[in-house]
Amino acid sequence: MYSHAMSTSDKLVEATRELLWDRGYVGTSPRAIQSRAGAGQGSMYHHFSGKQALASAAIERSAEELRAAAEAVLGGPGTAYERVRGYLLRERDVLRGCPVGRLAMDPEIVADETLRAPVEATVGWLRERLAGVVREGVRRGEFGPELDPEAVAAALVAVVQGGYVLARAAGSPAAFDTAVRGALALLGPGREPAAPAGVR
Repeated sequence: MYSHAMSTSDKLVEATRELLWDRGYVGTSPRAIQSRAGAGQGSMYHHFSGKQALASAAIERSAEELRAAAEAVLGGPGTAYERVRGYLLRERDVLRGCPVGRLAMDPEIVADETLRAPVEATVGWLRERLAGVVREGVRRGEFGPELDPEAVAAALVAVVQGGYVLARAAGSPAAFDTAVRGALALLGPGREPAAPAGVR
């Protein structure tokens, strides 16, 4: 399943990431991690002290990847509107949901300060990064001066996370696409997104 070039610890972290995404913390058993990673119990406990340590490493990696993917668009070329639009329309596995956002709804992760911390930090980083882009757009006259960058950023994050919920409930990425188009219409009246956001 994983490349032979990957270390055992990387295979264990990747397996844990996927299981957390699909099954949540309770459904991510050490045996399931070992089976998916193709690693024995001895290997797992050689590299990690237990399930919590593995989950922590997995969540940190998911958070790093989400930030990198967002920054590639938000820190890229184009106007503020184009960068926000690019972020909202970037390719996602919509029906699978957000690998970080879904963890915020997992009671075991939310109750564990160590596991919750990277989720909270990543959501906070994303809100601030989006607010910075919106602030830039206001300063350059792309957006009206009445826009509150922090409030807009919070709304955009909510649209993406809520869009995942709508899509999963409907069993179709179209619901996500509709939410994104609505946000873009409010942010830039008269501008149309070029393509739907969901992965088909």
